[in-house]
Amino acid sequence: MDDSKVVGGKVKKPGKRGRKPAKIDLKAKLERSRQSARECRARKKLRYQYLEELVSRRERAICALREELEMYKQWCTAMDQGKIPSEIKALLTGDEQSKAQHTMNKPGKTKSEGSVNLS
Repeated sequence: MDDSKVVGGKVKKPGKRGRKPAKIDLKAKLERSRQSARECRARKKLRYQYLEELVSRRERAICALREELEMYKQWCTAMDQGKIPSEIKALLTGDEQSKAQHTMNKPGKTKSEGSVNLS
């Protein structure tokens, strides 16, 4: 006896739905999987290298900022004792000279002293 059904005027046989599953070469599939895993490990390694370098740069920036903060603390302590640190004197006299030059020359952008780039 035939298990076929008539649906909408067409004869359908059970178990024959859709496309036939393609026979995939198991070795090729395994090799693609291995290649994908290699690429994934390589991307992960690059990502970690990037992050380690980023952390290293930020740590160096933090050290530079701590040194700068310590210098400012020393300046404040000296000024509390009534002394003017030579660095501040140099900055003040340098500012006066730069103001005189600034009025003579065209205005331009200057980088502020003691600034640290965090990136």
